[in-house]
Amino acid sequence: MGKAEVVFWAIFIFFAAAQFLSLYIWKLPGNNPFREWIKPGFDALLIAIVLRLFIVQAYSIPSQSMENTLLIGDQLLETKFSYSISLPWRDSAYIRTASPKMGDVIIFKYPEDPRILFVKRCLGVPGDIIRIKDKVLYVNGAKINEPYAYYKDPIIYGQDEWVRDNYGPVTVPKDSFFVLGDNRDSSLDSRFWGFVPFSFIKGRAWMVYWPPKRWKIIQ
Repeated sequence: MGKAEVVFWAIFIFFAAAQFLSLYIWKLPGNNPFREWIKPGFDALLIAIVLRLFIVQAYSIPSQSMENTLLIGDQLLETKFSYSISLPWRDSAYIRTASPKMGDVIIFKYPEDPRILFVKRCLGVPGDIIRIKDKVLYVNGAKINEPYAYYKDPIIYGQDEWVRDNYGPVTVPKDSFFVLGDNRDSSLDSRFWGFVPFSFIKGRAWMVYWPPKRWKIIQ
């Protein structure tokens, strides 16, 4: 749990305790100044908890793998209902609402360590044939125009040397997705560890809200 999470829950516990004391221990009247101050804060925090559990979630970008779309330190919001609705304490039980589309920036559990969350771009859906040739992405034989892709290493490795620049062809399996970081020369993604199962996807990256000069809808 990060510092922001600790602070949020500490504030909530304070307001919840104050609300309980004022109602059931001290039994203060509704027009008491203390209750008039505590109740709006407690109600606002309850709304915030519902939003965090079911609608949006905040994340911080820790690496350069999505440059220049997302930079280290960017704070972003995820829409949790974009692809499924699940219980906060049991995300393995969910109702599917949609599937990631080509180009969506998604947040998911890292298949090799589900405790870690990754942010990457979906570039292959079930049934797609993926090939990367000399750093150029082809899906079902068609070259993909990728204005968001960022390359900073002029070296091109052959497929027998490293799969970073030459990969495939591979077919995306059922209920799985092929993802890449926008910073193609510095991203740990599907080229190296395979596909993302739908059940591992948490939601869609929606917007950068901090720092203010970086505010934008993620595309």
